[in-house]
Amino acid sequence: MTFPIPLLRAVTLAIALLAGSAAAHEGHDHGDQAEAFPKAGSTPRLESISGPFELVALLQKGELVIYLDRFESNEPVVGATVTVETPAGSVAANAKEGAYRLSATWATAGSHDLIFTVTADDATEILTGVLKVAPDSPGAARSGGWSLFSPAIAQGIKDTFGSGGAVLMALFAFVAGLLAAGLLRARGKASLVILAASILALFAAGFAEAHEGHDHASEQAAQPTGELAQRFPDGALFVPKPVQRILAIRTTLTQVSTHRKSLELPGRIIPDPNASGFVQASVSGRLSPPEGGFPKLGTAVKAGDLLAFVTPPFQAIDVSDMRQKAGEHDQQIAIVERRIARYELLAKTGAVPKVTLDEAVLELKGLKERRASLDKTRGEPERLIAPVSGVIAAGNAVSGQIAETNAIVFQIIDPARLWVEALTFSLLPDAQSATARTSEGRRLTLAFQGAGLTDRSQAIPVHFAVVGDTKGLRVGQLVSVLAPTGEEAQGLAVPRTSILRAANGQTILFEHTTAERFEPRVVRVEPLDAERVLLLDGLQPGKRVVVQGAELLNQIR
Repeated sequence: MTFPIPLLRAVTLAIALLAGSAAAHEGHDHGDQAEAFPKAGSTPRLESISGPFELVALLQKGELVIYLDRFESNEPVVGATVTVETPAGSVAANAKEGAYRLSATWATAGSHDLIFTVTADDATEILTGVLKVAPDSPGAARSGGWSLFSPAIAQGIKDTFGSGGAVLMALFAFVAGLLAAGLLRARGKASLVILAASILALFAAGFAEAHEGHDHASEQAAQPTGELAQRFPDGALFVPKPVQRILAIRTTLTQVSTHRKSLELPGRIIPDPNASGFVQASVSGRLSPPEGGFPKLGTAVKAGDLLAFVTPPFQAIDVSDMRQKAGEHDQQIAIVERRIARYELLAKTGAVPKVTLDEAVLELKGLKERRASLDKTRGEPERLIAPVSGVIAAGNAVSGQIAETNAIVFQIIDPARLWVEALTFSLLPDAQSATARTSEGRRLTLAFQGAGLTDRSQAIPVHFAVVGDTKGLRVGQLVSVLAPTGEEAQGLAVPRTSILRAANGQTILFEHTTAERFEPRVVRVEPLDAERVLLLDGLQPGKRVVVQGAELLNQIR
């Protein structure tokens, strides 16, 4: 009967040493408290909505961090006055780093009712909420109890050794109890006591590992932890407010209204035919640059500027013919010169009329001009001149290149005067207010110029002039033309930036359901104009839809 008392001491001390880690197991309390506190590792938070404001408060490092946004647009509210009624009294929050902050030394484990008074833009709203703080939540004030194994150490041992971590903690605690009870100094039957107590401790550890018969890992995966954005199995997204600020998420509130339907047509940018032109050679010849070289792409030119020379080549037979003609001209010139000299002598005596002498002089002048023109034809190249003012949009000039008569040497366009050519399979009764959209999402305003009366590949070509700024547009660039059809429809209009393509090919958008939750909605749309689409199905009016940052949300995994 000597050993039961030391044995009892050892077991009691072991249970006491394990009590702290067991109480902190998985960081939550069971029963009613399981619903009262958030999961371990998640930041204590509350959400509240009132009037035009949406508020999220987080407990971080002993501070209450308040994120205040516009409910409809999710835009941060700047310059507001925020006062919070806390368990320690009324405290004014300070604006810092895009949020409002105040000290939260009162935030111990438990539930705390908070009242927020927000004043911004001559509007005052009162928002309320309950902040639930778990005993081991980040930023929570610590109070009461002690244990050889702190929750962090216990969780670290478990993460390192897996299911054997609990066994290791039990053995360590029991050995510590033996040392404290002085049982290791005992001899004889003490070994039986140690063995029996060890079996008891191992059994307790196994029970603690598998108690309540549920999987903690699945519970942990189902709850958002920390301040990381993540996607749930149903596709919904948890996006903390700090992450929303970084991604610049913006929303809009959908409303039913009447819209004019549009027809989406393929189109491309073309130059204005009245402000563009081609430079071509009238005869085949060899290209040569003018003084200063050929003009570069993008060079501004004026009508009449010299761009290149074309020297026509001469074959051997052509040279022989020209030499023969030159010899005939020279012979005729010599004959006429002698005739003129003889007429001048006879005209002095009156034997030859003055008119005959004048006619001979005129004949000599004409022969000399034809002779000079023949020499000029042999040596002077053709000058290629700019037909309009603009910039060099395309150039194929290379020194020494043989230019054919149908080859385009240069193309000149006016970048401020561009058109759009679209193809339609039906008449456009109201094409005056058409718009276009580039592949980058840029919107263009178009002015109707005319439609063709002949089909092109069973389509009707329609021309529009681009109104406004044309900077950055290129000739040949593909665009989508949205032309009104004259019909009207009622529905929800959302920006095209809201519409995404899911991994399974479905058309989706994100609805902002709560302050930090976004859910994908499968929708059916049709084009409305260059910036908006009409929702035909999949969303009810009065919902908040993400209009900026939707692509970034879709990448969250």
